[in-house]
Amino acid sequence: MIDRYTRPEMGALWTLEARLNAWLEVEIAVCEAWNRLGVVDDASLAEIKGKASFDVERVIAIEEETRHDIIAFLTAVEEKVGPASRFIHLGCTSSDIVDTANALLLVKAGKIIMNGLDGLCATLKDMAFTYKGQLTIGRTHGIHAEPTSFGLKMAGFYAEFIRHRARFAEALESIRVGKISGAVGTYSMLDPRVEEIACSLLGLNVDPVSTQIIQRDRYAHYFTALGVMAGGIERLCVELRHLQRTEVLEVEEGFAKGQKGSSAMPHKKNPISAENMTGLARLVRSNSLAAMENMALWHERDISHSSVERVIMPDSTILVDYMLHRLTGLLKNLRVIPENMARNLEASYGLFFSQGVLTALVEEAKLPRQEAYVLVQRAAMQSWQTRQPFEKLVRDDTAITSRLTAERLDALFNAANYLRHEDMIFKRVFGE
Repeated sequence: MIDRYTRPEMGALWTLEARLNAWLEVEIAVCEAWNRLGVVDDASLAEIKGKASFDVERVIAIEEETRHDIIAFLTAVEEKVGPASRFIHLGCTSSDIVDTANALLLVKAGKIIMNGLDGLCATLKDMAFTYKGQLTIGRTHGIHAEPTSFGLKMAGFYAEFIRHRARFAEALESIRVGKISGAVGTYSMLDPRVEEIACSLLGLNVDPVSTQIIQRDRYAHYFTALGVMAGGIERLCVELRHLQRTEVLEVEEGFAKGQKGSSAMPHKKNPISAENMTGLARLVRSNSLAAMENMALWHERDISHSSVERVIMPDSTILVDYMLHRLTGLLKNLRVIPENMARNLEASYGLFFSQGVLTALVEEAKLPRQEAYVLVQRAAMQSWQTRQPFEKLVRDDTAITSRLTAERLDALFNAANYLRHEDMIFKRVFGE
């Protein structure tokens, strides 16, 4: 468990005590199911419910001897309950308890993550509308392309995180299954109704067919959804890191009073939060690969998946929870610098107007596209080489001005044209 990144609500899910409590919750649900079927008498069930507990240190001590965590847990609980404990774990195998309890924990963790996603989406939506219409240069290959708006950038990230939410919601539903089906999933010492009742009490669906375990494609779905989400977090962080570069400086992470950026250079203000999350995303993705590796187990079950899951279940959920909240905080405190966006728009001498001139020559002047392309590219390359405004060179080129009027060129060299469909895009993303 990565304690440094653990927020209290999520961290509380992954303590040893919480894990053992989840096991106990499953065991009691199974006892209650047997009671409803007439196998466990009311007095014994009441005794189990009233006394079932454990001491964590006692469980650890017993496991040192037994080398089996479930047996150690059961022994510690039996010591508390007394004679009625003979009904605890009746007909079950260890994975009935562990996998069903895992589902409880992963669903709880998933709900926390969904809350974090909702907070991030709300922040992105607010930023999209705040900076709607704020012209900024769009870049492809890292090179100036055509203007967009900072609001559209944020709208794009909002739309992506809505997709992350939908994918994770589906994965969360897939993991919300339990199994109380015995040693190889055949209910040899169980009544299938026990599984149905117990899972219903726990708020879980029944896995339609299980072996000794719940199949790990469900886990792979869950952790790959987190991995893809982490990739989205990284994509946004990489964008912010680029935009904070000294040569660009269109945004800047918040810098607290007393904060220091470098032990050697007092002037430094670095995008440390975005860099931190870029690195953590790599961990979450690597954990998703481990989850996929866990899918292929021997026959009805081996134990190779267990050690992996003891690491990736807490670590991935803790990291994603942390990243969502840290990213939300970064965005809320982000310094957006419109004057630098305006400055950067001019840094490429208005070359971003080139496609508009090209299209007008093709559509209105009826020039063959490649002939028009050569005319516009000639002016563009001259602009780069001489650092003269592209608009001036176009207006000085009689091969172009003989085909496009001054009034038409005035319209073409209007940066507001690039946002004429912004409202339409916002309506598609956010609705009316």
